[in-house]
Amino acid sequence: MKDQKKYESTIQQIKQQIDLLLNDNSVPRNVKNALDEAKSALDKEEGSYAVKASAATYKIDEVSNDINLPPYARTVIWNILSLLESIKD
Repeated sequence: MKDQKKYESTIQQIKQQIDLLLNDNSVPRNVKNALDEAKSALDKEEGSYAVKASAATYKIDEVSNDINLPPYARTVIWNILSLLESIKD
């Protein structure tokens, strides 16, 4: 139960950071699409936290090295990936 609250909090933090990037005009559209898909994966009702985090990690990892990504956005994405990796069952 304690882990569940911790994971919920971590997921909220991740979603806030994703929203920050989704609302930024300097982030390329393909990166925004991947972030949006990752956010949808985290919002799904079914599946464990680890499964949701894994799906989101896969989506974001694909674009984390996009050449058109502004440096600060890359840092935010690395932070998101780090938070996702902390979610385990």
